[in-house]
Amino acid sequence: MAVKWNGGHSSSVLCLNASAEGLVASGAERGELALWDGGGSPVAQLRLPQAEDVTSVVFSARRPSTLYTSHGETISVLDVRSLQEPLERFHVNEEEINCLSVNDTDGFLAAADDSGAIKVVDLESKKVSRSLRHSNICSSVAFRPQRPQSLVSCGLDMQVMLWNLQKARPLWTTNLQECGTEEESPQSAGQFFNPPLAHSLSVASCGNIFSCGAQDGKVRIFRVTGVRFERELEFQAHSLGVSQVLFMPEAYWLLSGGNDGKVLLWDVSGNVGKQQKSPAKSLHRRKAQSAASSRKDGKLNKVASNEHPGVVPKLTIEHGEKVNWLSCAEIKGSRRVLIADQTSSVSVYPLPEP
Repeated sequence: MAVKWNGGHSSSVLCLNASAEGLVASGAERGELALWDGGGSPVAQLRLPQAEDVTSVVFSARRPSTLYTSHGETISVLDVRSLQEPLERFHVNEEEINCLSVNDTDGFLAAADDSGAIKVVDLESKKVSRSLRHSNICSSVAFRPQRPQSLVSCGLDMQVMLWNLQKARPLWTTNLQECGTEEESPQSAGQFFNPPLAHSLSVASCGNIFSCGAQDGKVRIFRVTGVRFERELEFQAHSLGVSQVLFMPEAYWLLSGGNDGKVLLWDVSGNVGKQQKSPAKSLHRRKAQSAASSRKDGKLNKVASNEHPGVVPKLTIEHGEKVNWLSCAEIKGSRRVLIADQTSSVSVYPLPEP
């Protein structure tokens, strides 16, 4: 059964994030922002200007008291020790922001918006250092851990892209609709009605593995190798679109949340963990790995329309509401999944230990 955190919002909760110090931030419709302690009590609340929906909240990795929030086309920087007027505001996006990401060093902030743009702000100079672009709404962007210049993004153009901040063009792009093979042709007609619009990304703590959740109900897992990425795994996770994916810390455990009202926990370590190499691996090994993952990719495609053998959820949460956002936090010594949905509550469920 879920524990419900109430009293922080009067509108639908849209986003969540947990700090390294155990504080949880939630953003909701109509400019509502709340901070919660581990016991589920709201400790501070704020209504952001113009009452625009709060679409993303991210704590700084280096300074856990700093919170970045997006509302409308604006990014506000807040101090959670005294939640009041923003310390700074950035207005660099031209349309509503969908997702924020801050890199490990707290040097860059990326904001993905409805125009397809990703504006990358240099937090030292306070200026836009890069403008990256999708051809449709950019739904999610994520810096890669341990690689402060590298990020991945996805959007409703069905593209997943790998970027380096030194270049304005993507290093590598994959179109999810073109990932299929001839074996999938009986399903291809269905793709027109349920195309793999990409909704959410999450990068594992190693920085080389990332997942993508899409409208076709599938979760796809990719491995970055140098300046490109290969598909490692694909499986049908939800009966409706996958709105959220989240890698848990220190493990290849992945949470997925769907429009079908389910939250599932997956252990993909058997599929990706064995091949994990250190970032300093030699070029020869890198090429061998790339070739191996290409061969593996061909095998995976044959079963892509069904559940991948051996990939079954470790835990199924029948939440019952469409999932807007997922977060993971250590509360009272054990791990919990926090769920934002169409209601004004935050739902909290226990998770098994890895």
